Amino acid sequence: IGIILRDQYGIPLVKHITGKSILQILRERGVAPQIPEDLLNLMKRAVRIRRHLDEHPKDYHSRRGLQLIESKIHRLVKYYKSVGVLPPTWEYTPELAQLLVR
Repeated sequence: IGIILRDQYGIPLVKHITGKSILQILRERGVAPQIPEDLLNLMKRAVRIRRHLDEHPKDYHSRRGLQLIESKIHRLVKYYKSVGVLPPTWEYTPELAQLLVR
């Protein structure tokens, strides 16, 4: 949303005009995403690498990349649980990620 406003309408920052961030506006309207965008993007990358590893099981560089990405996911989940963005019972699993990404 921010990129579209910047590129098409010449609005550099929404917060300067509205006094609120884009996420605050989305929450007011009830259309905010359930999972934070950065966590969802990491989950998309992990799913894409898992699909690649299904076809190329000996690709150890990608396997290491998957380990690093999933480590970032676990750290973000821990942070979002402590802040209260995610419920305390929320767990990351590759199967859940595959369902959420679709």
